[in-house]
Parts: sequence; C-alpha cells; structure tokens
Amino acid sequence: MVSFPGHVVVAAAVDRPWVDSWMGTDDDLSAPLSPRFLGGLEARLGMTAGSLDAVLLAPRAAGAPAVPLSPILDSDHPRVVRARRYRDDVRVWTCGPAVLVLGRGLGGRWEAAVEVAEDARNEGLGRSLAAAARHLVPEGRPVWAQVAPGNAASLRAFLAAGYAPVGAEVLFMPATR
Repeated sequence: MVSFPGHVVVAAAVDRPWVDSWMGTDDDLSAPLSPRFLGGLEARLGMTAGSLDAVLLAPRAAGAPAVPLSPILDSDHPRVVRARRYRDDVRVWTCGPAVLVLGRGLGGRWEAAVEVAEDARNEGLGRSLAAAARHLVPEGRPVWAQVAPGNAASLRAFLAAGYAPVGAEVLFMPATR
C-alpha cells in the first residue's frame, strides 16, 4: 500500500470494486490508510500489515561520507535482521555505536535505515548516518527511507540530512502464528 499526494496504490491481489467499496462516496484518499481498511485487507489477503510509515526521498550526494564508516559483512544486529526481511542486496556499515543499512526494497529502490545505540543518541549521529547513506548509493540513484511518524528523533534526523517527505506506505507480510 503506497500513498502519494493525490494517489493511492494498492498493489495486492484484490479487485478494484473491492477497493472502491472502502472509499466511500467522497473518494477519501486517506481511507485506504485507515486501520479499518488495512484490517480488511489483512483478512482478505491472509497477511499482516506493517506500520504506517512516512516515505522520505533524497538525491545521491557526491563525494565520501563525512562520518568514518566500516563495512560489516555479517551482523545479527536487530536493525540488520529486520532489513533482511524486507530488502535484498543488504549492505551494512558501522561507526561504533551505530549501524547504517542500505538495501533494495520496494520496486528495487535503494532504502536506508539507521540505528544509534541509546547511550550515543542526541549527538547528531543519526543525522550523520542518514546523510552518509546519500553518498553510498550507486551513482545517480536516489535513496529512500521509511520512518514511523511517531519516531520523531529519526524523522528529524532524516529531514535534517536532506530527505524530503513524499508519501506514506504500509507493507504487508505473510501472517505469522
């Protein structure tokens, strides 16, 4: 489920009349992002909806990142494990108390995620890593990020690193027992 200004894309095995039946008479474009619709889609697909995330986008930045990074070939860090569930071609870097993850997500787009250890927060490291991701994507490619709106610190970090909000999305995964 992807939403952009004036558009909602329901990329699922449901027919248009079923989706339209949830829209109401005023074609409310926020209706498909409502808990009621998402629950109905979960039931219809037998899948579980993830969180509603703000979708952010930034252009690639030239040169090297300002923060020193060391690549990691294998990691069991929870942020990396989560990234591997949703992304392909996952690449990971660290700078001590934090990790930066880049991988190919929805539609093959390059997506960034960062996590800063609790004792290293509020010092600008998350913003530095979000900015670093812009230097690490392949030439000419933009970088995307999904941030839960309630994660204000992460949202501020990505916005300060030059990302712009472009929409929202909810990813669906197979239901787990």
